[in-house]
Amino acid sequence: MWNSINQALNIIDNFVWGVPLMVLIIAGGLLLTIRLGLLQIRKLPLALKWMLQNEEGGKGEISSFSALCTALSATIGTGNIVGVATAVCAGGPGALFWMVVAAFLGMATKYSEGLLAVKYRTVAEDGHSLGGPFYYIELGMGKNFKWLAKIFAFFGVCVGLFGIGTFSQVNGISSAVHGFFDPNDAFTVKILPFLGEYSWSVVIASLILSFCVAAVLIGGVKRIASVSQIIVPFMAVIYFVFAVILICCNITKVPAAFATIVTAAFSPKAITGGAVGSMLIAMQKGVARGIFSNEAGLGSAPIAAAAAQTNSPVRQGLVSMTGTFIDTIIICTLTGLSIVLTGAWQVEGLEGVQVTTYAFQHGLPFPAQFSSFILMLCLVFFAFTTILGWDYYSERCLEYLSGGNMKHVKIFRWIYILAVFIGPYMTVSAVWTIADIFNGLMAIPNMIALFALSGVIVKETRAFFQHAKEEALAEHRSFEEVCEENLNEEEAPAN
Repeated sequence: MWNSINQALNIIDNFVWGVPLMVLIIAGGLLLTIRLGLLQIRKLPLALKWMLQNEEGGKGEISSFSALCTALSATIGTGNIVGVATAVCAGGPGALFWMVVAAFLGMATKYSEGLLAVKYRTVAEDGHSLGGPFYYIELGMGKNFKWLAKIFAFFGVCVGLFGIGTFSQVNGISSAVHGFFDPNDAFTVKILPFLGEYSWSVVIASLILSFCVAAVLIGGVKRIASVSQIIVPFMAVIYFVFAVILICCNITKVPAAFATIVTAAFSPKAITGGAVGSMLIAMQKGVARGIFSNEAGLGSAPIAAAAAQTNSPVRQGLVSMTGTFIDTIIICTLTGLSIVLTGAWQVEGLEGVQVTTYAFQHGLPFPAQFSSFILMLCLVFFAFTTILGWDYYSERCLEYLSGGNMKHVKIFRWIYILAVFIGPYMTVSAVWTIADIFNGLMAIPNMIALFALSGVIVKETRAFFQHAKEEALAEHRSFEEVCEENLNEEEAPAN
């Protein structure tokens, strides 16, 4: 039965993530990159500075840094560890190249999403901020496109419940815990007749995770943000340090690894002997997993950006942009390079987290058990915060769909927790395919909105920086100093 389901899911996945959608996402990022004048390069230093510097007197629920951490909590997850491994194994090392290309263009996309989220956000009756693609579609494109906003919100709920938010994250956690504590299935239990036997480590992990998720979600966005801004930076630094150590220990192999990645991006058969497939497959897997990881184009991150305490759409757009840079161009590249350096992608019989575990065990100068533990720890915390972030996204989507009916949202929250509990019992291939399908469907209405509102994005950006530039010249001060002063002087979002 599972084989038939997997085959059906693969057919749907190949259709959704076909050439048209990849062209739509890449073309959207390319259009915005050109129209914004390579803003992701020119303004990256300023964006990184503002990322750590909260704005004074900004309106919103949580600080700008907390909003970024909430967004990063939803993006830095199994996609960085398991997703990269899945992409490289399925599409060859060249998939990593296309992942980075998609991320570079995605920085312009993510900037635009953050800008529009703040520009078109609204405030609910109880005072919490509401924003995201459903609002910039409805308010920016007009009431006639409300149906498109509802389509986005529907798929947003599905992505959280069946895709990135639950199954794939929990499956990644349970696989890592199982691989570390009971890799040989020495202790198993039969839960239900049709589910078969599972290791006690998987069952215990699902119970503990469900309890922890429930404890945080009940506190709403402020508790999610407070947890995320502690866990995300801490675990990201730990993972970064160990990945850099791995690369330094194999530094002589790095030039050959980069050559392999670039060659495989355009001539996969020269590297894989035709075992993996064509350039199209490498591109498809790289772009799909890149979007899964950094979510540029999906429209998820602007939902968190809309809650940021800021008065400037441009500022929040720049802060949002750093999320893609950190998530994919830094963390995913380190993971992919580790896998290629150690040859983990060529080892038969490995899938998902096992591939990255092999890379850490054979690439780090530490005992294999210690390397596995570090990776498991990073994966568990990354995936945990992703589960939290995507619950928030899904709840806001459902709130929009239900016209602000919070009873529906509370019921959904418990269904979400149930999905977290059953996630470990889904097959790895089915989990990632389902996530890919809903990601693609969610991206379509959001990318249509970004194309339609690209003029608004460019106008807001030019006006902000032109005003700051003129003031800097007139008063003989630095450009950054004037920008910061203007932010603190603004009293309300530019709606």
